[in-house]
Amino acid sequence: MDTTPQPDAQTDTDTDTDRGVIDLPIPPPGTMGPPQEYDRLRRECPLAKVRLPIDATAWYATRYNDVKHLIADPRFIRPSITDWPPRPGHTPHDEPGLITMMELEGPRHTALRKALCEPFSIRSIRNRLPRIRRTADQLLTPFTHSDQPADLVVRFLEPFPVSVMCDLVGIPYHDSEYFLPQADAALGAILTLQEGREATSRLREYITALLDRKRREPGDDILTRLVRECEHGTLDHDSAITFGLSMLVAGYRTSTMFLADTAHTLLTHPHHYAHLRDHPDLIPTAVEELLRYIPVMNGVVVLQATEDIELHGRTVQAGDALLPVLAAANRDETIFTDPDRLDLHRAHNPHLTFGRGTHNCIGAHLARTQLTMCLQALFDHLPHMRLAEGHTPIWEDDSPSKSPLTLPITW
Repeated sequence: MDTTPQPDAQTDTDTDTDRGVIDLPIPPPGTMGPPQEYDRLRRECPLAKVRLPIDATAWYATRYNDVKHLIADPRFIRPSITDWPPRPGHTPHDEPGLITMMELEGPRHTALRKALCEPFSIRSIRNRLPRIRRTADQLLTPFTHSDQPADLVVRFLEPFPVSVMCDLVGIPYHDSEYFLPQADAALGAILTLQEGREATSRLREYITALLDRKRREPGDDILTRLVRECEHGTLDHDSAITFGLSMLVAGYRTSTMFLADTAHTLLTHPHHYAHLRDHPDLIPTAVEELLRYIPVMNGVVVLQATEDIELHGRTVQAGDALLPVLAAANRDETIFTDPDRLDLHRAHNPHLTFGRGTHNCIGAHLARTQLTMCLQALFDHLPHMRLAEGHTPIWEDDSPSKSPLTLPITW
């Protein structure tokens, strides 16, 4: 059956501008986005060719129906940053790559997901609720007794998900000063390719050494579980390394960015913060709306075609890269009513933030739980939190994935 997404009822124009190569859309400085170009691209050029800052081009898909099909289309693979874009004299797989669970394919991917199903299940994550909430309280209690204004990102929104991830996975939290900068460099490889490749090598060495330590000193954590799976022959060593890289690169940073964007969004619309604080029964619905509304994944998922694919009258050739823009799909006006409005009561919310198909995010339950615990803890400890007057948040404005690096608040 042909699973190629078909053009919808919207009119596809064919102007010279649309058919040329455009610069990668980046959110405006000092904002999380999404980029203003998304609306126009969805209407006029749903499959655009974009120029990336790493001297490469890629196809850019922005409509919901296209993105929904493309992220689960078996005719695409997910290349590592060491294999794409191609380099002169470089043979794919001739060096260790940043292979996370997003790029792993076939039986190895199936075996790894099977090994992780139980620790990432709804039941297992629910059992960890007291530990997760205790982590939030331990960070926020001293925070509320500190001088004002204080930085919510540095003091809470970054260490909270990192601590939760370390506790679950079995990564020593005191190592975070080493692995966090490396993970950021690897995650930003779409902009700084060489730095990302160098960081990848260091992260692989770190995870390899950590797995060796788990063999000698087992714990009650996921890495120890994977070491046992390797010893039983149900998992290979490289797959365990892949999981460790996944958690260091995606498992922590996307969470810290999302929490920072969430706090910034609610604080710049204080009526939303107050309404959610006063109506805690709305939190599950609000969490889904925040997952849709906040554009963390601004075109950083890279797919590579294994065969020629026709879409909207254009040909994605075998070997071409394609970026399905989840953040643009989540603002598609044909799917979501008034999509650019944050609606904490939105009932119909089929957002694509966690992907779909074989590579849907295995940490979705954990991510929802972290956001829920974060909001509940903030409402309890900082019910009257507000942005500090005269103190502007600092943003990293070069990356397509945007969040405030600082968030000065008073309470």
